[in-house]
Amino acid sequence: MKTYRYCDLGKNEVKKLVQRNVDPANEIRGIVEDVITKVKEHGDSALLDFALKFDKVELDKLYLDKEELETIASAVTAEQKAALEIAYNNIYKFHAAQVKAEDKVETMPGVTCWREMRPIEKVGLYIPGGSAVLPSTFLMLGIPARIAGCHEIVVCSPPQKNGKVNAFIAYVSLLLGIDRIYLAGGAQAIAAMAYGTETIAKVDKIFGPGNQFVTKAKTIIQSTTTTAIDMPAGPSEVLVIADETCNPAYVAADLLAQAEHGIDSQAILVCTSDKIAEEVLAEADKQVPVLPRAEIVKQALENSYIVITNTLDEAMQFSNAYAPEHLILATANWQLITANIINAGSVFLGNLTPESAGDYASGTNHTLPTSAYSRAYSGVSVDSFVKKITFQHITPDGIKNIGPSVEILAELEGLHAHKNAVSVRMKE
Repeated sequence: MKTYRYCDLGKNEVKKLVQRNVDPANEIRGIVEDVITKVKEHGDSALLDFALKFDKVELDKLYLDKEELETIASAVTAEQKAALEIAYNNIYKFHAAQVKAEDKVETMPGVTCWREMRPIEKVGLYIPGGSAVLPSTFLMLGIPARIAGCHEIVVCSPPQKNGKVNAFIAYVSLLLGIDRIYLAGGAQAIAAMAYGTETIAKVDKIFGPGNQFVTKAKTIIQSTTTTAIDMPAGPSEVLVIADETCNPAYVAADLLAQAEHGIDSQAILVCTSDKIAEEVLAEADKQVPVLPRAEIVKQALENSYIVITNTLDEAMQFSNAYAPEHLILATANWQLITANIINAGSVFLGNLTPESAGDYASGTNHTLPTSAYSRAYSGVSVDSFVKKITFQHITPDGIKNIGPSVEILAELEGLHAHKNAVSVRMKE
């Protein structure tokens, strides 16, 4: 991992350093646009062709039904079911607490305003299945969709070599009461949910993380269709802030946990001394060889780096510039700097709070903004699956109270029909 000193970095150097997943030659965009066009024009036929091309599997149909999912899920052991159910319960508890009715507000006598939630009717969930199968992502998306009350939930996940899905994905579908999973992955799955095919319904909003191709597809369809997206959630990343109170072995483990997601993941260490950097790298050298995904980890670390700062405040300045998906404060002094966090998707406090806990079972959602989008986006929540509609009601006294102001404002804007809509009521 390359090492930089924060004091030596100018503003432009920091800006360049925190950039990631850029596509300067539009190579990824070109590939994705071609995929989207083929799905849009050829529907199911294109999806079957892409399954053969990208997933190396010849499908005779594009979905698994409830009976097939039950058969596949039977391979899950009792111990594995218990772990998935603990995760389900914790995620459900955290997200159910987000559903709260808002108070009605009387803005002036006789004028009452309020908001009510309504579920998004049709949502699409993309569950990645490339180098790692992620039933945890299915829980993170399916649970808030169910709590919100979405009427139709379309689930797409890439087929495995046997033309099925992983047993854990199948079991989660049963936990969530979802009776069908569509066998489509990558940009083609996003296109299918955005435009609809003979088999897959068009949805109103698409959720789920993915690689750079999936993320590019989501950003393209958001600007070219009526289908919305949760956020740009691409290759995963972590930034760890560590001081002399950290445990280097824990920090190394956290960096490697992130790096094993994929070769395009980033694991950034921001620490307050050379000694910490050296100790963490030494621990990483011990841990990497025993990891089954060691080669992926090594390639991801080549795209990662270390920044050495003089203080925790400087470390936080760099973190806010990077705007990480995951932020770990590996310090006993985390209470001193949490108020300075401006940009982060999800934060893990102290030496006993690994990002893995949030990835799986603490309860918070792990579908988070990446590539500095945490400057403007939040992670997935129940709010992501609902619309909040405003209401207002005006009484006879209310129209008398508010009417004259509305008449004046409409007139100064030159909108006399707006004024008249109030005036005719005032005459009554």
